[in-house]
Amino acid sequence: MVVIRLSRSGSKRRPFYNMVVADSRKPRDGRYLERVGFYDPQAPEGVEGLRIDVDRVSFWRGKGAQLSDTAARLVKQLGGKKSA
Repeated sequence: MVVIRLSRSGSKRRPFYNMVVADSRKPRDGRYLERVGFYDPQAPEGVEGLRIDVDRVSFWRGKGAQLSDTAARLVKQLGGKKSA
């Protein structure tokens, strides 16, 4: 099954996450099909901390990909920011 989830990178105590489309059997930080965004939980004020290509997420959802719980929360959070 294909899943849209976060892949961790960055240094110790300074996480940075890429939102990726991957096979669910692959490791968290392993090979992926496509990178569709990023999330930086420690981004300073005024710096972009979340970017998601919503068109590509919709494309993959149409192909049957499932969102992880955290990825779904971030997509929903981004949707609220765009409408405000």
